[in-house]
Amino acid sequence: MTIPPENAPSDITILGAGIIGVCCALAALERGLSVTVIDRKDPGEETSFGNAGVISPWSVVPQCMPGVWKSVPRWLLDPKGPVKVRWRNLPSILPWAWSFLRNATPGKVERIADAMSLLMQDNVEVYKRHLTGTGHENLLADSWHVSVYRGTATPSLEDLPYRLRRERGAIVELIGDSELRALEPAIAGDYHTAVVVKDQARARDPGRLCKVLAQLAQSRGAVFHRAEVAALRPQEDGTLSLQTAESEISTRKLVLACGIWSAELLRPLGVRLPLIAERGYHLEFTEPEVTLNHSIQDASAKIIISSMNGGVRVAGTAEFASIDAPPNYARAKALAPLAKRLLPALKTQPVRQWMGIRPSFPDNLPAIGPIPGFPNLIAAFGHSHYGLGMAPATGRMIAEHLDGKIANSDDSMVSPGRF
Repeated sequence: MTIPPENAPSDITILGAGIIGVCCALAALERGLSVTVIDRKDPGEETSFGNAGVISPWSVVPQCMPGVWKSVPRWLLDPKGPVKVRWRNLPSILPWAWSFLRNATPGKVERIADAMSLLMQDNVEVYKRHLTGTGHENLLADSWHVSVYRGTATPSLEDLPYRLRRERGAIVELIGDSELRALEPAIAGDYHTAVVVKDQARARDPGRLCKVLAQLAQSRGAVFHRAEVAALRPQEDGTLSLQTAESEISTRKLVLACGIWSAELLRPLGVRLPLIAERGYHLEFTEPEVTLNHSIQDASAKIIISSMNGGVRVAGTAEFASIDAPPNYARAKALAPLAKRLLPALKTQPVRQWMGIRPSFPDNLPAIGPIPGFPNLIAAFGHSHYGLGMAPATGRMIAEHLDGKIANSDDSMVSPGRF
């Protein structure tokens, strides 16, 4: 999907063809704006490819939860635990971690959850609307989120993660062993309880979903151009120049939707944001011999597992390292025994492994809106674990900024100027 950019600049250029950039393109096209999308890869090839596929209006629980600091030492000392830090990167990570922990207070978490709720609003409906008529409607499946418990763990609907969801409109139910067996027969017998969050969806192939929506944007007039942008140069007339290996591309307005690389492009302009590279890994078992009906989370192991078109995918590990550090696929391989414990009949070979880089701010919220000092340079990055769910609302907010019709809602929680 590579088309040379036209000589006349588009109303808007979007840098990044992941799910955020593609949803921004669709929203801008709906407002009659001309759009060019630039990426060094084809749509859906980076972080948008490898997530767990959860699309939920109720993903309102940030990572920076009260009391999380108590678990951090245990996680870091466990080589197969859910969080890993490459120690050589620790000095650069510590300021971010301190800010992260400062956000983990009850009052701040409530405000973050409110902002997340707005960013998750109507996400399932928007995706269904975009897919209608494409022939790929089955890329989205109605689904529940099922958190399962084993051993002595005893969840309560008053636990903060579930209360945050319920208070923002989610239907949350506690079920016992027999109901869990009826819901998901493949789950191991020592999982005795589950908390079910209803009325959401899952992507059967997140990467393919992004590609289909990119094709939809192209059919509506968006121009996709494959190139690597090395630098941004603001011009005296207010336009921006994008330097690639082949040429310079001029644009009236530029939306930065290229994840962690957005901050790298801003740094030469004197804009420094606390965005960190949080690597995620997944395994996809391509001949699993089991099927799941919903998105399943092992509450203690911090993994999510789901049936997809390519097999059964398990995800849920975080690794803090520099952008250019080589993948540590031992992190991915550590997911296999956890998946097997959850699903005893799972066939774990053959398997595909993957690594991608989440762009994460310490408050778990993205940056959406004009960069201070650069009114035609607009942020749409930093969505952490939540990009697939937040992409439709991000697109809407970006389009409102572009046509000068931003809603009268308070968007200070996601403003790039909040840092």
